[in-house]
Amino acid sequence: MGCHPELELAVQEQYGLKEVIVVDSSFDEEQLLRSLGAATAFYLETTIKNGEYIGISSWSETLLAAANAMQPLSRSVSARVIQILGSIGNPTAEKHAAQLTRHLANLVHGNATLLPAPGVVGSPETRDILLADPFVSEATALFGQITLALVGIGSVEPSRLLASSGNVFSGKELHLLKDHGAVGDICLRFFDAWGQPVETPLNDRVIGMSLEQLKSVRRTVGIAGGERKFAAIRGAIRGGWVNVLITDDTTAKQLVNQ
Repeated sequence: MGCHPELELAVQEQYGLKEVIVVDSSFDEEQLLRSLGAATAFYLETTIKNGEYIGISSWSETLLAAANAMQPLSRSVSARVIQILGSIGNPTAEKHAAQLTRHLANLVHGNATLLPAPGVVGSPETRDILLADPFVSEATALFGQITLALVGIGSVEPSRLLASSGNVFSGKELHLLKDHGAVGDICLRFFDAWGQPVETPLNDRVIGMSLEQLKSVRRTVGIAGGERKFAAIRGAIRGGWVNVLITDDTTAKQLVNQ
């Protein structure tokens, strides 16, 4: 599907992935986002199945680029789009999260289910209270039915969009994660260089899909690229937390060489 078939196959076979799509690298981060977004949009347009339950992470710049690049499906697939990470935060950033979910639902002629809670809360007790909310539980109850998950792969340092949303841990908490070996996250669930989950009390303050829930999804598509995210991307595929990867050729070459 990409323009680097031999490289795609090499990464796919080395890491046991279902599919790999590789785009051209770029030193311009905005251009790389657009390229990854366009590749993701094409992948979705050509592979979404009828009746699909699509989970989408709320705070991914790459997924926002994908939704912006995607054309409405010419066929009706009766899909449902579900937020899999809490979407409440700074009002400006929150607008992007809700817009992303609703826009994707419109593109696939489906329905959107928002997860109306912060991605990170102050305590496990607060999380438990929010999880009992009927609107929150409506979304989380659908996690087990998701057939296609779209996730960004983050480094420990949050992206601009995530940071602006307020759904981040403090500098001290990020140091704690690094001290425990964390190199990246998916939906604010952190893992180390070998893909093993990093277990800290911070995990009990996240409202969203767990790594184990993601692993049971038929297709979990990780979209990320760039040198800053290499360790996170490698950890994510080593752990089997994604089984489809969309990345750039420099990252793909590093994955094969290492």
